[in-house]
Amino acid sequence: MTIRAIDSRHTVVSSKQCTCTLPTSNSFESYPTRFQLESYSGSSIEALHKILKRLTGMDLPGKEHVEAYLRHLVRRNRRPSTLYSIMVSIALFLGMIRDNGKSSLEDITKGDVEAFIEHEQDRGIKITTIRTRLMCIHAFLRYLIEEGLVSEDVFGRRIRLQLPDRLPRAMDPDDVLKLLSVIDNTRDRAIIMVLLRTGMRIGELLNTKMIDVHLRERRIEIYEAEKNRMGRVVYLSDDAISSLNIWLKERDPRKEYLIYGRARGRICYSTARSRVVKYFVKAGLSHKGYTVHTLRHTFATELLNAGMRLECLQVLLGHRCIEETRRYARLTDKTRETEYFKAMSRIERGNSDDDRHNSELAAIFKEEELCTQYR
Repeated sequence: MTIRAIDSRHTVVSSKQCTCTLPTSNSFESYPTRFQLESYSGSSIEALHKILKRLTGMDLPGKEHVEAYLRHLVRRNRRPSTLYSIMVSIALFLGMIRDNGKSSLEDITKGDVEAFIEHEQDRGIKITTIRTRLMCIHAFLRYLIEEGLVSEDVFGRRIRLQLPDRLPRAMDPDDVLKLLSVIDNTRDRAIIMVLLRTGMRIGELLNTKMIDVHLRERRIEIYEAEKNRMGRVVYLSDDAISSLNIWLKERDPRKEYLIYGRARGRICYSTARSRVVKYFVKAGLSHKGYTVHTLRHTFATELLNAGMRLECLQVLLGHRCIEETRRYARLTDKTRETEYFKAMSRIERGNSDDDRHNSELAAIFKEEELCTQYR
């Protein structure tokens, strides 16, 4: 790991795993945090040592308690990426506490948490990012409460950030064909076809080793999911197997990972993402806002349209809660669509059916009135 100064206000911590800009000055206004995740090949212990080395040079209140909390997380087997993310959130929060004139964690109040949220909103940080940082800070404060360092009043009434309930963005079938028609690289076609036909997250595919791939059984075993660490099995369609077979004929059999790069054992996330985005641009689809994760959304939407039950799709996607999977049903609810067009066709025909519907309603109301008299 290397540490270099950008200016008097920031320091960049960089390693093969990540690059992270953290505050070093007394001005919270200058706290932009650049935190690029690529791959975390090291262990949580290695990540902890790098974080603690950086923490030593930071001017933050209660650093010894931050270190104790990070060690607590390592004992709970938190991922390196999770440790880095938590450290950034805590550093931003404690930096604000320090700049507000507080030098002890015992002085933290509920108002400080609210002030941090408002400041992040003023900086234009996405609400999802603010929510993630707030969750990290809440977990840290709960730890401090258990240690008797912070009063339980710091929570008071729970702060809940309202997140937009967006629909998943899936690709149109014609756009899928356009994308596949411009892929001219064997490895890239294998990546995109597997993502599109299995619903794997990009990180899960990049972590897949050859021993996890079973072409005869048409399956890939994911022993630890990228997001929630849930293991699962995904299955391979005919076109995905065809693309993989072509790639397997070209790949170096000495490599451990299914998808690998030139310099390292596996491709980092940013490289794989840029390759997929390149084909979106080449296919003339860049204006539609498609991302690598859109391939996963497309997988789910197409299976629901084909009649797969939500419970089955939940397992294939690796969702802990079926409500996560149910979002896709809002895109594919054919019953609602049929009812809408049926009702709209009546409206568009005019009032020809009004008398019939009015008489039906009158009969229903009269029956209800008669039933009421005899209750």
